[in-house]
Amino acid sequence: MTTTKLSDRILFEDNHLIVVNKLPSEIVQGDKTGDQPLSELVKQYLKEKYNKPGNVFLGVVHRIDRPVSGIVVFARTGKALSRMNELIKQREIRKTYWAVVKNEPPAINGNLFHHLRRDQKKNKSFVYEKPVDNSKEAKLSYSLVVTSQDYFLLEVNLITGRHHQIRAQLSKIGCPIKGDLKYGFPRSNKDGSISLHARSIEFIHPVKKSSLKVVCDPPSEPLWDYFIEICKL
Repeated sequence: MTTTKLSDRILFEDNHLIVVNKLPSEIVQGDKTGDQPLSELVKQYLKEKYNKPGNVFLGVVHRIDRPVSGIVVFARTGKALSRMNELIKQREIRKTYWAVVKNEPPAINGNLFHHLRRDQKKNKSFVYEKPVDNSKEAKLSYSLVVTSQDYFLLEVNLITGRHHQIRAQLSKIGCPIKGDLKYGFPRSNKDGSISLHARSIEFIHPVKKSSLKVVCDPPSEPLWDYFIEICKL
């Protein structure tokens, strides 16, 4: 894993929220692997920066998959956490992702509506056109941003937040994400990541009531760097 300091990855911070650029391979919360999660790194950062005694409160507002990079929001107070949870419940948080796929999507812009059923044992979500037992509705929209010689960059707006939703739905339309072996891409990325990045998040600040938008560039590597450069032109 890269040794980039956490302080260099803080995208936004105030008394209520802290927004961090998660690296591929990091986990947001602790799991059975026993690896140190990003949440603990953020707690340590806050403890040291503000010289806080005892335990530091940190609420996980949302998570992204381990091989995915990008924006993760944490709450620094219980009030901020409960209000952010309500924003999520009311779908008042706009999340935008970038996904690199090998195949051209069926349309330049599209809205995807499926039913997803999560298989806990396989840690995978299966996509259906109609409801099945224990399935949940999954909605997203996408647009084709730019192409390279071999790949297509899609911008995805997540409407619902289901397990592996973007990965599963893009695979369903013939566009598995680069490096995502679980959902049909033939080869893994060298670092074990998949080319899916939480690009931006936008919502009304839960305490200040002002609009907040945070944008985050993907990890620096040749393909992502190429797409970033093209998007700036």
